[in-house]
Amino acid sequence: MSPYVNPSGGFDRDSRYITTRITADGRDGYPVEPGRYRLVVSRACPWANRAIVVRRLLGLEPVLSMAVAGPTHDERSWTFDLDEGGRDPVLGYERLQEAFFARFPDYDRGITVPAIVDVPSGQVVTNDFPQMTIDLSLEWTEHHREGAPQLYPEHLRSEIDEVNAHVFRDVNNGVYKCGFAGTQEAYEKAYDRLFSRLDWLSERLSRQRYLVGDTITEADVRLFTTLARFDPVYHGHFKCNRHKLSEMPVLSAYFRDLYQTPGFGDTIDVDHIKRHYYEVQRDINPTGIFPTGPDLSGWLEPHGREELGGRPFGDGTPPPPPVPEEVVPADHQPRAA
Repeated sequence: MSPYVNPSGGFDRDSRYITTRITADGRDGYPVEPGRYRLVVSRACPWANRAIVVRRLLGLEPVLSMAVAGPTHDERSWTFDLDEGGRDPVLGYERLQEAFFARFPDYDRGITVPAIVDVPSGQVVTNDFPQMTIDLSLEWTEHHREGAPQLYPEHLRSEIDEVNAHVFRDVNNGVYKCGFAGTQEAYEKAYDRLFSRLDWLSERLSRQRYLVGDTITEADVRLFTTLARFDPVYHGHFKCNRHKLSEMPVLSAYFRDLYQTPGFGDTIDVDHIKRHYYEVQRDINPTGIFPTGPDLSGWLEPHGREELGGRPFGDGTPPPPPVPEEVVPADHQPRAA
């Protein structure tokens, strides 16, 4: 397995994604069509977790099927080892890599999730995760469930984009800059930026229930999936250890509020999360042993955020429960103390 740590200093994420888009008008050659595409995810991955949440909130399950790869992978890519026979039942693939090579035989970048695959051709369409969730909100509107929330409302987009930029640089990607730093100087710089930004978020969220406006938006989705991994992984494995999330009162309550909201907590698989980071990133954790803890029963405790007002889904409604084949096993989720 290739090393994750940059021995010469800081971590720089390879952001050369496939930027083809699936749009209502099909301008890139891939029009929105029910049943045509398959969303490939791993529940371990925070970037993929965003797409799982947005798909749930918007009610796109009937028109956009989902393939769940296992929590670990090798140098070749994510595998469908959770499925019978080790193959995705729709695509027929053993590895996500096959969809990338079907379109780009000489593809030399990362085989990443989330990815959307065109089922008829078996070819990957896109793995551009930031644009993907925006397009699910704006381009797939004809197929949203009744009562679907507006996660990227026009009047808030500039503020959402600004918040997202800060959160991506210092938090979403910032934890990786801590974990994959190869020098003390690079680590300390990333650590300081991470916790300065978490302090900034705590101050912001002490006055309002959600990050932008008074309803859940794309900004909350993007922060949530990182916070869900903070205590199980980032605090110890990535040395982001000034405080645990459970020791940051405002952010902890904000996270519990979202976790207990339909469409958020029901997408979290703590077992897959821990197994991925601790088993795959062997240059950080050579033994591959993943921790039994921490105790996450606090995620189920009251959060009190209702006092700040806000309407989680605006004029919309909560999503229905997950479809049976997408329910996270009970023993992969926190249990009440």
